[in-house]
Amino acid sequence: GINAEYGGVNSNLLKMFIRLLKSSSSRKTIRRKTPHTPIKLKKVQSIRLYALSQELKEKLHKEVTSHPAVLYMKGTPEIPRCGFSKTVVEILKHEGVKFKSVNVLEDESIREGIKEYSEWPTIPQLFIKGEFVGGCDIVKSMHKEGQLSKLLSDAGVK
Repeated sequence: GINAEYGGVNSNLLKMFIRLLKSSSSRKTIRRKTPHTPIKLKKVQSIRLYALSQELKEKLHKEVTSHPAVLYMKGTPEIPRCGFSKTVVEILKHEGVKFKSVNVLEDESIREGIKEYSEWPTIPQLFIKGEFVGGCDIVKSMHKEGQLSKLLSDAGVK
C-alpha cells in the first residue's frame, strides 16, 4: 500500500496523485537495444509525501533566526551520529563559533522539514543569522578557502 503523510496540502490533489500511482502497472519491462534479457523493475511499494506545514515552517524560521548559528545535524556535537555532521562540528569549533545544534534524529518532521525549508536535500545544514550556508561539502570548502571565517566575522558570530 501507499503511505502518505501531509500537512497543508490540498487533500483532493493528494488523493488524485495517490490514485494515479496505484493505477500504474505493478511491473514494467525495459527492453535493451541489444538482444539481452529484459530488465524487470518492481513498482515502488511505499511513497512518503511530505509538504512543509505552515506551523513547522514558522517553527524552523524562528529557530534559525533566534540564534546566530544553528546546525541541523545527526546526533549531538558531543556524540555525532554521522561523519559529515562531525566534520561540520569540528570546523565550527575550530572557528571558535558557539552554535545551537538540533538533532534531526529525534524528530522525523524536523529532519524532513528542514530539507524542505532550505531546499537542500542532505543533513547537516548550517544557518548563520537565519541564512542557509550549506551542508558539509560547502562548509568544508568555505573553511579551507577562508570564506567561512570571513562570513562568520562579518555576521558577528565569531
